Amino acid sequence: MANIVIPYRPREQFLGYHNHDKRFGISVCHRRAGKTVARINKLLKAALEFNDPLKPMPRFAYIAPYRSQAKDIAWAYLNWYASGLKEIGMRPNLQDLSIYFPHNGATVRLYGAENANSLRGLYFDGIAADEAQDIAGVTLNTVILPCLADRQGWLDVSGTPKGWSNLLGRLVKLAQKEPDDWFLQILKASESKILPDKELALQRKLMTDAQYRQEYECDFDAAITGAVYGEWISDLISKNRITKVSYDSALPVHTAWDLGYGDATAIWFYQVHFGEVRIIDYYSNNNEGIQHYINVLSGKGYKYGKHRVPHDALHGTMAAGGKSIILQASSLGYTLIPIPRDTIANRIEAGRKTLEVCWFDAEKCNDGLDCLKQYQYEYDKDKQMFKDSPLHDWTSHGSDAFGYLAQTWREIKPAGNKEPAQFWEHQQAKDIFFPDRSSNKPRRSRI
Repeated sequence: MANIVIPYRPREQFLGYHNHDKRFGISVCHRRAGKTVARINKLLKAALEFNDPLKPMPRFAYIAPYRSQAKDIAWAYLNWYASGLKEIGMRPNLQDLSIYFPHNGATVRLYGAENANSLRGLYFDGIAADEAQDIAGVTLNTVILPCLADRQGWLDVSGTPKGWSNLLGRLVKLAQKEPDDWFLQILKASESKILPDKELALQRKLMTDAQYRQEYECDFDAAITGAVYGEWISDLISKNRITKVSYDSALPVHTAWDLGYGDATAIWFYQVHFGEVRIIDYYSNNNEGIQHYINVLSGKGYKYGKHRVPHDALHGTMAAGGKSIILQASSLGYTLIPIPRDTIANRIEAGRKTLEVCWFDAEKCNDGLDCLKQYQYEYDKDKQMFKDSPLHDWTSHGSDAFGYLAQTWREIKPAGNKEPAQFWEHQQAKDIFFPDRSSNKPRRSRI
């Protein structure tokens, strides 16, 4: 094949990225540094040059948190830089968000991580996961890495910080510990010189200090702006209440669910003892029927108490012949109790109060804790302020399930004959926001 020229000249700051020879790479970049353009061109070059007779039909992927995001961010770049390759038969497919090279059968395609199960069973020779701070961590272990295994494909991860407790933050820590296996690049705006100083000064004026440090200085320790539970999670960490929390066989295990029909279902497993909420486990999956989740419950080996689910479980089907989830679970030997409809604001308020008496098992609840840590309010770009409603993303299901836990755990009868006096004295000093079960209107009540 004759020499093919792609109309791309890498920025000097990305030369090290393009030239490294490690299987795993990660780039943490300030906004508008050009990381997505660099990823698209790395994928194109890899597809064009792939030539291994033992690995026919090479396949490469760009993954964004959402397919719509991949289309908006990356498709224009992919189509533009590949447009000059039509002389070798390159064929774009807008419906699949893919391009195909007939000379070696290679494909580059864009995907969204919100439907990660669509990647299961596929192989890839290389994957670029962009905006990884907004991709669920479990997606890496259960979907992305298995897709690379048999062909020993490479993995490229990029993003902008949003705290340490997410896929991007955890992989940066791993790359720092294992420099022989990982290429690690961190581009801060004050050092990269990609954006003019005058523009950075303007951005600094328009943003809070935490926002600027996070978005432009790649500061993982900057507070997640708009975090719903930020203050309460910080309090948990400072008091060492994210630790080892063992299952107590003398107490029943209760569950609180958020049900996803086309996306994720999340389940918290907890025990209540003398006013403490001991959260011992968490499970989440997507595109699975109720039989799958009942099997998960049965496989845990816990002695169960109450299973609380959202009100729409009375009507939602999750397949299985049109029967409601409640009826399906009942036929499998499990009673799911629907929670009356309430507002998201009430769930959040109940969640904040409940976090004050929670203990979490650090290992088994890790993915659920990631949801709570990164659950944030939606930002209104026009008004330059956060909305009253949280952003709906991968964190929503685990956070909503925790909200249902928070609204119902007080209904559970306490273990033992009576509560310790100091606990009730502590609780009676608080005016806890608690929904009125007889209507949709909230009311103030003491526990």
